[in-house]
Amino acid sequence: MMNLYAFAKGLVKTVLTPAYRIRTVGKEHIPEHGGVLICANHINVLDPPVVGITSPRPVSFMAKEELFNMPVLKKLLPNLNAFPVKRGMSDREALRKGLKQLKDGNVVGLFPEGTRSKDGQIGKGLAGAGFFALRSDAAVVPCAIIGPYKFSRRLKVVYGKPINMAELKERKASATEVTEIIMNEIKTLSDNHR
Repeated sequence: MMNLYAFAKGLVKTVLTPAYRIRTVGKEHIPEHGGVLICANHINVLDPPVVGITSPRPVSFMAKEELFNMPVLKKLLPNLNAFPVKRGMSDREALRKGLKQLKDGNVVGLFPEGTRSKDGQIGKGLAGAGFFALRSDAAVVPCAIIGPYKFSRRLKVVYGKPINMAELKERKASATEVTEIIMNEIKTLSDNHR
């Protein structure tokens, strides 16, 4: 039997790709094996499924804890590779789950800004992205989602080359500094592909 993630990915791809004329650039930058941390800007509630359908590998996302208390979603979300996070505070359990996913060689998708951009501009990232990047051996792949989400207008998803984490770890960069570097890479991708 086909797993729910693969079924949902196929279904969502069939709907969203023609609706937003989604074009993907740089999929080859996502390593075929090993842990990968995809860090993307956040402009729309549809960003997680859009990253999910454009990534060649299944992606796990953190989702706000409240969603896991809803009758239908609490059964559905874990089967779609989502795991809960308490918003607005340091959630050690969510951090542990995310790191374990990366250690197990899976792909985790993060939106370092923590919330959707109100004006479509790329905002400041939270240190959590830098924490995951520094505490794991995952490849850190920046991703720019270039809108707008308007019917039949082109939406572009651009994956960049993995960030050189070895150099950052060697010079003992802080989580905040690493997050800034990640956000700069996302902004550069966005600026270069408009």
